[in-house]
Amino acid sequence: MDKILNKVGSYWFNRKATKEFNSAGDDINSFSSTINGATKWFFSKIKGKMQKPLTELLKEHDLPIGIFPRDATNYEFDEETRKLVVYIPQVCEVGYKDSSVLRFFTTVTCYLEKGRVSEIEGVKTKVLVWVKVTTISSEGSKLHFSVGMKRTKNREPFEVSRDGVPIEKF
Repeated sequence: MDKILNKVGSYWFNRKATKEFNSAGDDINSFSSTINGATKWFFSKIKGKMQKPLTELLKEHDLPIGIFPRDATNYEFDEETRKLVVYIPQVCEVGYKDSSVLRFFTTVTCYLEKGRVSEIEGVKTKVLVWVKVTTISSEGSKLHFSVGMKRTKNREPFEVSRDGVPIEKF
């Protein structure tokens, strides 16, 4: 009888332990997807560098705050090289009032200057097909998007930060 109870007990314990380990593994996997972008942000905080919100950084450079999705809050900006890396939790699309649509990868890299974001990697827009956006520049009430050709849009729809809609692939 003791052998049977030991086998039943160890079977139950093994099942319970396996379920808990699998659950912990799933938690670790979901956590690790957000840790990459947050790691560098965290270490810059430890070094004592307090980072201003991304929207404030864009305003200081005369760019509308809506050129990135609302949940793009973690970023790195090197003031010497002007390189900006923006971390977005998931691949998404943002639609604007003027029917423009921008598609974002989880990491967007570019160079930030006054009124201009250049050498952009990680942003697409729909012309007839999805094309890479290489430069966004601001000139008064207009925004110019370089996508192999120059497309000019009113700046107003991009002045509001919008939520990104998750999509399957970039």
